[in-house]
Amino acid sequence: MTLVRILLAFDALVALVVLFFFVIGIGDGSVSADNGGLWAVILGATVTIIGGGYVLNANGQRNAAIALLLVLAIPAALFGLFMALILILQPRWN
Repeated sequence: MTLVRILLAFDALVALVVLFFFVIGIGDGSVSADNGGLWAVILGATVTIIGGGYVLNANGQRNAAIALLLVLAIPAALFGLFMALILILQPRWN
């Protein structure tokens, strides 16, 4: 139960980041009719994963909920680790 809550919280944080970039993109014009379909898929997949994980957990299928929530959590955690390593190590890119 605790793992599901941790994954739900982490996935909600990822969804907030995605929503932040979407709103900023609308403001500066980078989200347009040309890539609106891609944004719809990204936002829809994020909401579906979080909602599906919550529903599966509520129905007593914790293993399925954990597996579904990890679909979003693992890539986000790896990207966060990558960005943290770039900030800490400050590599030379030349």
